[in-house]
Amino acid sequence: MADRRELLSLRTVTTLKRYAPPPALIGFLVLLMVVFGVSYAVGSAVGPVAPGMHSTDTDTRPGEGPGTQPGDGTGDMSDMGGMHSDGGR
Repeated sequence: MADRRELLSLRTVTTLKRYAPPPALIGFLVLLMVVFGVSYAVGSAVGPVAPGMHSTDTDTRPGEGPGTQPGDGTGDMSDMGGMHSDGGR
């Protein structure tokens, strides 16, 4: 009875070893998660780094937020003259 239980245990361990990912892959994924976690934490602590960046407030409509001019966000591109040229060919 003990031999049968030992054989079943050995068979289970062998099966788990066969289908488990290699330890190097697991280590790489853990390292990747740590690096991204640290990067996210540092970015959250520092805040935006580009001048004029603002948080995304959901209570304002396009063109009504802080630092915008009337007509911003309307999609009007009439002042974009010369954008349909063939590139000088």
